[in-house]
Amino acid sequence: MAGGWAKDGAVSEQIEASISDELARMKARRAPVGDSLTHCAECEEPIPEARREALPGVKLCIDCVRERDGKFQVRSGVNRRGSKDSQLK
Repeated sequence: MAGGWAKDGAVSEQIEASISDELARMKARRAPVGDSLTHCAECEEPIPEARREALPGVKLCIDCVRERDGKFQVRSGVNRRGSKDSQLK
C-alpha cells in the first residue's frame, strides 16, 4: 500500500534500486582491468607473480590493498530516489 502520491510498490522499487546500485559499485571496485603491473602503483614494491596471475590487472601489492581496505570511507547514504525533493520535480 502506497501513501500520498506514490504508486503501489514504490518503496520496494526504491529499495531494489539502491541495492542494485550498491552491488554495481562493489563489482566495479573489485574487478581490476588491463595488464597487471610488476610493481605497486603506490609503494613501488614488486608484486609477486602469483598475485599478478591470480588477479589480472592488479595494480597494488597486498600491503597497500590491506591498508586501503582498512581505511574508513565516508559515503553519503542519501537515497535520492526516495527524497521528497525528487518527487516534487
